[in-house]
Amino acid sequence: TDVSLAWTLIWTLYLAEASVVKLGVPDTRQSCAMWMGGVPGTPGHSGLPGRDGRDGLAGPKGDKGDQGQPGEKGEHGEKAEPGLPGPRGFPGTPGVQGSPGNSPASHHSAFSVGLTSPVSATNVPIRFNKVFLNEQRHYDGISGKFRCVLPGVYFFTYHFTIYPRDAKVGLYRNDRPVLFTYDQYKERDLDQASGSVLLKLQAGDEVWLQVYGEEEFSGIYSDNTNDSTFTGFLLYPDFTEENST
Repeated sequence: TDVSLAWTLIWTLYLAEASVVKLGVPDTRQSCAMWMGGVPGTPGHSGLPGRDGRDGLAGPKGDKGDQGQPGEKGEHGEKAEPGLPGPRGFPGTPGVQGSPGNSPASHHSAFSVGLTSPVSATNVPIRFNKVFLNEQRHYDGISGKFRCVLPGVYFFTYHFTIYPRDAKVGLYRNDRPVLFTYDQYKERDLDQASGSVLLKLQAGDEVWLQVYGEEEFSGIYSDNTNDSTFTGFLLYPDFTEENST
């Protein structure tokens, strides 16, 4: 049988090896594993992963790629705090010189007048015959009217002594009443009445005072020690296109 044959072979080899050792002859034979194949063993387990290798050398630079599509617009960020003021800049170049303006000395209009005697006539302009100031002669003592030459804003004021009856006084502009003053006289007394107003006038406008009502005589009084006055003056001119025509 195969088993007997195998044992016979093994015994023969043993005897031969013993003879060689006994005679002192060097043994040049290889182990039986080299000339006699054994049964294959089972595969071993996989070993542990090795360490990462070193980085290789950098390769050559590649070609420039195509430009990508623009991304979507981002959201607005939060408002930042104001920055510090910058340094002061250099002065600018001087501007062109403006045209000469109108001289303020030529824009004067003022008058102040009074009475020397009581006023008897009613519903007509009061003619003031005592002149305190009328350099431009814009007040006409004959008609009793102030005539506007310089368009602008004017201030008018009047002060009356009332005796011996009631007085109703109106300030008129171009035949239209603007302001009224009424004083009810008290016996054995000298009353006082006054009024003032601001008016915007155009060249050619006329302003005056007159006693109004149905009375034949007025209570406007004046003598050496009691005055009744009428005053007006230009506050500032107005030479806009509307008033210059």
